[in-house]
Amino acid sequence: MRKVLIIGVGAGDPEQVTVQAISAMNAVDVFFVLDKGSTTADLTAARRAICDRYVTDHEYRTVTVADPPRDRTAADYQGAVRDWRDERARVLEAAMSEELGADGTAGILAWGDPALYDGTIRILETIVARGELEVEYEVIPGISSIQILAARHRITLNRVAGPIHITTGRRLAAGWPADCDDVVIMLDADLACRDFRDQDIDIYWGAYLGTPDEILIAGRLDKVIDHIDAVRREARTRKGWIMDSYLLRRLA
Repeated sequence: MRKVLIIGVGAGDPEQVTVQAISAMNAVDVFFVLDKGSTTADLTAARRAICDRYVTDHEYRTVTVADPPRDRTAADYQGAVRDWRDERARVLEAAMSEELGADGTAGILAWGDPALYDGTIRILETIVARGELEVEYEVIPGISSIQILAARHRITLNRVAGPIHITTGRRLAAGWPADCDDVVIMLDADLACRDFRDQDIDIYWGAYLGTPDEILIAGRLDKVIDHIDAVRREARTRKGWIMDSYLLRRLA
């Protein structure tokens, strides 16, 4: 039976790839990459560099699959995401059927941790549920960007006996989570935290965490949010994409 290893490789720093992930990569016959094109070519190159560095036990191949476009303007956001995930499952299933032997092992390198705001597991669930390709899969955890965020700012994400809430910019825009003063935001295209600049909140922000392009800014939200916005816009224009996350800490 074909086997797929979903391998978390951290946020970009090859030194943060775990020993378990290295062992898993050395069991892979074919690595599959969903490629978003020239805009994120450096991410594809980073995946290949990780493989070149750590896969030493045997020869392997890399198969690049064009990532289907995603409708980011659809009124039904969740429906559009489901459609995009299903199309990704279809093209990945077709590539595995053609490029991976019946007893082969495939590898998919997931940024950060595959269990935290990453769709790879759901893609494999969809392939298995379709039943057209007999496949089993395993998940190898990785170091997430929010762990790196906390380490870089030398903070803990929660306070003594307090909860922490992890959410998205879209959900934050709908309101601050109830009964929680420490909120981690991921996938925020529009810096929804600006809506809370009139409150006593500290922000710990980071972009391209774990890479040579890493940017860190921290301070009182109302004092630094305009600076973060300007830095973020410049970085996105320069690179063509941005990955960032941040912690909002409401003061007592």
